Amino acid sequence: MIAQFGFGVLVVSFLVALYSVFAAIYGEYKKSPSLVESARRAMLLTWPLLTLTAGVLIYLLVNNHYEVQFVYEVTSRSMPTYLKVTAWWGGQAGSLLFWSWLMSAFTSLVTLRKWDRDREFLPWVIVVSGVTMSFFIGMNLFFENPFAQLYQTFEGIGPHTFQPADSILFTPQDGQGLNPLLRHPGMVIHPPMLYLGFVSFVIPYAFALAALITGRTDDRWIRLTRRWALWAWLFLSFGLVLGGRWAYDVLGWGGYWGWDPVEIAAFMPWLTGTAFLHSVMIQEKRGMFKHWNMLLIILTYSLVIFGTFLTRSGVLSSVHAFAESAIGPLFFTFIGLTLITSVALLIYRWDSLRSETTMTSMLSREALFLLNNLLFMSILIVCFWGVIYPLISELFSGQKITVGPPFYERATGPLFAALMLLMGIAPLSAWGHSTVKTLGRAIWKPAVIAVIITVALFFTYTKNAIALTGFFLVALVILVTVYEYWRGANARQKSQGENIFTAFWNLTGRNRRRYGGYIIHISMMLMAIGILGIELFQVETQGRVAVGESLNLANYTVEYREIASWDDSPKGVNFTRAVVDIYENGVYLGELHPRKDFYFESQQSMTIPGQYATLRDDLYILLIDWEPASVEGATFKIYVNPLVNWLWLGSLLFLVGIVIAAWAEKDPERVTVRAGRRIQQTSAADD
Repeated sequence: MIAQFGFGVLVVSFLVALYSVFAAIYGEYKKSPSLVESARRAMLLTWPLLTLTAGVLIYLLVNNHYEVQFVYEVTSRSMPTYLKVTAWWGGQAGSLLFWSWLMSAFTSLVTLRKWDRDREFLPWVIVVSGVTMSFFIGMNLFFENPFAQLYQTFEGIGPHTFQPADSILFTPQDGQGLNPLLRHPGMVIHPPMLYLGFVSFVIPYAFALAALITGRTDDRWIRLTRRWALWAWLFLSFGLVLGGRWAYDVLGWGGYWGWDPVEIAAFMPWLTGTAFLHSVMIQEKRGMFKHWNMLLIILTYSLVIFGTFLTRSGVLSSVHAFAESAIGPLFFTFIGLTLITSVALLIYRWDSLRSETTMTSMLSREALFLLNNLLFMSILIVCFWGVIYPLISELFSGQKITVGPPFYERATGPLFAALMLLMGIAPLSAWGHSTVKTLGRAIWKPAVIAVIITVALFFTYTKNAIALTGFFLVALVILVTVYEYWRGANARQKSQGENIFTAFWNLTGRNRRRYGGYIIHISMMLMAIGILGIELFQVETQGRVAVGESLNLANYTVEYREIASWDDSPKGVNFTRAVVDIYENGVYLGELHPRKDFYFESQQSMTIPGQYATLRDDLYILLIDWEPASVEGATFKIYVNPLVNWLWLGSLLFLVGIVIAAWAEKDPERVTVRAGRRIQQTSAADD
C-alpha cells in the first residue's frame, strides 16, 4: 500500500503541474490575475507533493521493501542507511524523480519572490518551468515508475504499477545492491551537484523565454536571474570537479578525465553557461550582445536536457550512463520541440534585441568578450561533434566508431590556450576603446615576469614547448590578475587611508562580481597547472613482483611487503589489501595500501589506489592481480602524476571565488528608487 500511495501522490503532482501551466496560459490570455495567482499557488504546491513522493521512496529504500523493483535494484541489506538514502539518485527512475523534486523546489523559490515590478513575466515563467517539470514527472509516471512492484504471474516475475490478475506480490530476500563505483563519497555528492547545476539553469531560461514572449527585451531578465546563473554555474562546475575526483580515486586508470561521452554531456552546458556569464556583463554595461545572451541561455537549457537524454537513453556506452531505456525518443522529441520554439521566439524578437551601442575597437573589452564567446562555441562544436559522430556513424554504416581523447585534445588544446591568453589580456582592456599601445603599456610588466618564469622552468623543469607555452600563459594570467587586484587595493588604500589587507577586503566587498571573477581566474590557472602536469608528464609502469622485490619509476621505488584478504560479511565485501613501502631517491617515505574490494551481491569489484600526494606530484599505485600466497607475487600498476594536486587545490579556491561572485548585492535599480523617494520626502518636508 505504501508504494501505491507514493505513486498516487506522483499522479497528483503531475496533474497539479499541468494545471499550473494551463491556468497560467489561460489566465494571461483572459487577463485574469486570479487565474495567474491560482497557477502560482499550484506551482508552489508541487514541491510539498513531490517532497512527500520522495519521502515515500526514501522510506521504501531505507526499510528494505524489495518488492519494489527500484528498491531491489539499488539497495541491499548490507548497505549502510546513508547509502540507501543516496541510492535515490543511483538508478534511472529515482534520478528522474530527484530532478523533478529539485525543479519544483527552485520554481517554488522563484514564484515566492515579489512580482510587483515584473508581473508580466510571472505566467510565462510558470509555463516554461511547469512544462519542464511536467515532462520529467511524466517520464516517471508512464515509463520509469520508481514505485512499480514485482509480481509473480504465470509468465514469470516482472514489475507492474498495478497488480495483474492471477498474481501474487513477490518479495526477494535481498536486493542487488548499489553499483560499487557509486558508493564512493564523490559519487554520493557528484550527481546532486550536477543536477543542481542543470535545474538551476532552467530558471534563467524561463525568464529569457518570458522576456521574448512579452517583448520586454531590456536587461531586466538578466538582473533577475544573474545570481541563479552564477549558482547554477557553481554547482555544475563543482559537480564536474567531483566527478573528476571520483574517476581519479575509483576507476583505476590514473586519470581524472577521459573525454567520456557522458562527461562531455555535462561539460557542454558548462561551456555555454560560462560564455553566458561573461556575455551578460556586456549587455548590462554597454547594451550589447542581446542576441548572444538569448542564444547562449537557450543552448544551455537545450544542452542540459540533451545531457540528461544521453545518460538515460542508453544510446551511449559509458561507465556513467544508465541502462538502455524507452525514454530516449521522448527526450529527443522534447529537446527538438523546446529548441525549435525557443529559436522561433528569438527570430520573432530579433529586431527588438538590437544593440544599443556599436563596437568601435577590436581591442575593446566587449570585442575581446565576443572573441571569448566564439572560442567557447568552437570548443562546444568540437565536443558536440565528438559525441554524436559515433551515433551518426552507427546510424548510416552500422558501425560505431569511437572518438577518443586524442581527437579532443588536439582539437581543443589550441582553443583553450587562446582562452587563457584572453584571460590575461581582457582585464587590461577598456570599455569602448583600446589600442595596442595602451594594452602594451599595461601588460608589459606581467609579460616580462612571465617570460622570466618560463625561462627558469626551461632550465630547471622541462624543455617541452607545449608545456612551456602553457606555463607562460598560466603565469601571465595570474600576474595580470594579481596586478589588477593590487592596483585597485593600492588606490583604495591611498584614498581611504586603509591598510592594504583592509583595502583588499573592502575592495572585494564593494564589487564582489568583478573580484570574485578574478579569484575564479586565478583558481582556474592553478587547475591548469595540474592539467598540464598530468597530461604532459605522466609516467607509468606495471610489473609482477614477489615479496621483498621492488618496482622503480621516476625517482620512486615501490617495494612489495605483504598482502592480506578477508571477508566483511555484514557489508558483503571481500577486501584484498597489499602493503608496499615507498622510497624517493632511497629515502623512506612510508607505506601505502592499494586494495581491491569485491562486492558479493553485484559480483563487481572496485579498485582503491594507494596515493602519496605532494604539490610536486602524486604517486598512484594500483593492485592489479595477486596469488593467494603472497610469496608467489602480485602485479602492481604505478603512475607518477606530476602537479595533479594543483587541480584539486585550484578547485577549492574556485569555490571561494564563485561564492564571492554570487553573494547577494543590492539591486542598483531598487537603491535608485529608494534614493529618489528619500529626495521626494525631503523636498516635501522643506516645502
